[in-house]
Amino acid sequence: MTDSSSAPSTASAAAGVPGRIVSPFGHDTTAGEVIAGTDLTGRDAIVTGGASGIGIETARALASAGARVTLAVRNIEAGRATAEDITETTGNKQIEVAQLDLADRASVAAFTASWDRPLHLLVNNAGVMAAPETRTPEGWELQFATNHLGHFALTTGLHGALAAAGGARVVSVSSTAHLRSGVVFEDIHFRERAYDPWVAYGQSKTANVLFAVEATKRWGDDGITVNAAMPGGIRTNLQRYVTDEELDRMRAASGGGQFSWKTPEQGAATSVFVAVSPLLDGIGGRYFEDCNEAGPVVPGIRRGVAHYALDPEAAERLWAVSLEHLAA
Repeated sequence: MTDSSSAPSTASAAAGVPGRIVSPFGHDTTAGEVIAGTDLTGRDAIVTGGASGIGIETARALASAGARVTLAVRNIEAGRATAEDITETTGNKQIEVAQLDLADRASVAAFTASWDRPLHLLVNNAGVMAAPETRTPEGWELQFATNHLGHFALTTGLHGALAAAGGARVVSVSSTAHLRSGVVFEDIHFRERAYDPWVAYGQSKTANVLFAVEATKRWGDDGITVNAAMPGGIRTNLQRYVTDEELDRMRAASGGGQFSWKTPEQGAATSVFVAVSPLLDGIGGRYFEDCNEAGPVVPGIRRGVAHYALDPEAAERLWAVSLEHLAA
């Protein structure tokens, strides 16, 4: 995927836990530092939610390496302003803007139908967090519909373009909030249980990891790998539904004084690492945080990955359920 003299070598992986990807990067690394020395000239990338928060910095980093980047956004005006800013800061004029509303099946279908070239990188970054109970016209819970089903429809719809690229990568942006809930298959849309915005968000973020597991299994022979990335705590518009008091509680639950907010540039680093690091060539179905593969969750500390998020049986079941949703 890359040609980078400054990127970590495969020897770095051997320095950590056997089989676990370890890099010299960490919590404070920026996306620019991750991508330094990488050449993406001639590569196409899509970043959903590319006009907000870490999506902007993810797109900027990829553009700085020469990629042609498409910002897939709901707000076209914001997308165009972001594209101009990225061109000004990187010198890359190959920044395109396209309409995409992940909660609208027609919008996703129109986007995938219009894509007419190989796709090397897809960063499924857009999302909604802790929203009040809201349902799509299909009756689906909004966070699951947007964060998982919309990206599922987008990525499967772009499968041919990803396969045509040879060695394509997909980044599924998840969250430490996946530790709040697995996918409750018996009541995904909170039709029977009381709605909890954080449980709903956590369920959707677990789905993002399970998607990476199953997509890599299904598409590995096509040269497509999918990994999940946890950006860290970043103050962005994603938290528009979250009060300052709730953010303080999140901070305390994440280690109290050991917790520190990231800048958007730092928050984008793990997505960019998963997208371009040579350490991940041919590797998929894993979960990364702070530019390193996460270990199992440690009780009492909101870090690591839950076993249910990597469960191959749950991943296979989610894929089947997602197809049923989209066929309805």
